[in-house]
This record gives sequence, structure tokens and C-alpha cells, in this order.
Amino acid sequence: MKEEKVNTGVEKNEPLTGLFSPATIEEIVFKIKGFADPLCESEGMELVHVECQRETRGRIIRLYIDKPGGITLNDCTCISRQLSDILDVNLDTRWAYNLEVSSPGSDRPLGKPEDFDRFKGKIARIRISVPLDGQRNFKGLLLGFYDGTVKLDVNGKTVAIPYREITKARLFNYNGEIGC
Repeated sequence: MKEEKVNTGVEKNEPLTGLFSPATIEEIVFKIKGFADPLCESEGMELVHVECQRETRGRIIRLYIDKPGGITLNDCTCISRQLSDILDVNLDTRWAYNLEVSSPGSDRPLGKPEDFDRFKGKIARIRISVPLDGQRNFKGLLLGFYDGTVKLDVNGKTVAIPYREITKARLFNYNGEIGC
């Protein structure tokens, strides 16, 4: 990992002068997924989510990985070392970063349409970009993914949230088990 310090005053959607330059945060995440997804798959794991953000100590690249039965510290170390080598070759050396690899945890991100079916019956928090009935944040029971929408039971009322409008979705206090 690169440990040098640089000025990292870049906001979301602002072009960067480093990794895969010029690129937005979204483009960088897309490219990192392009490296990380096949790597995780080759190790028998699932790439759950990738985040890239600015923090006081520089850029943070966070990967959340999983596999049946859960992941171990060795799994995280394996992916971290291999991906770090790949990123070191493809990063502009002026772009300092820290790579963090971990399990999705109890607030597991939901990003793919199949995630909303896989965790049907679990409580989720969903944020959307365009208000729906004056609301952007929802918390309720996942009912699944249907025809481009995520259905959520919010206080006994079914809410259909357009998938394309979801900016963030996470399980709420997920304990790692599916079903009863």
C-alpha cells in the first residue's frame, strides 16, 4: 500500500488526478470492481461492495467480501495482498490510499438486484435519490425485487422503490443467517 501523504480534497464526482486519471469516484469504484470481482471469484468468495472515499488520513478503498459459512481473517488478508499488488501497478503514485478488506457485517450493503431477493424477510434501510411520496429514507421488511423495483413493507404498507433510484441500501442488524 502507498503510505505517502498528498492533498486529498476531492469531492464525489470531481475528477481525480490519480488512480486511472482523470476519473470520478464512481469510475474508480467501477474499475476497482473490475479487478476485485474476478479475484474474489477465483478465491471462492463474493465481492459484496466497494467504497472509495476521502478521509483525514487519505483515500480509503473498502472492500466487503463474503462466502458461504463466512469469511476469515486469512480470506481478508489473501484478497488484500493480491488486490493491493494489482492496484499498486495501476495507481498513479501521487494518489495515496489505504485498502481495507472485511466482512459485510451486520449492516451488510445490498447492491445487486439478487441481494434484495436473497435477503427477503430481513429488515433493510434504503436511501433513494429522488423522493417517493416526499420521502428519501425507508426502513422496512424486504419483500424482494420485482420488475426493476425493490418492494419493502413499511409499517404494513408495501412501498415499491425504483432500483435505479437507490443510492444506498443496507440490512439492518443482520445476524448472518438466512431464514428462521
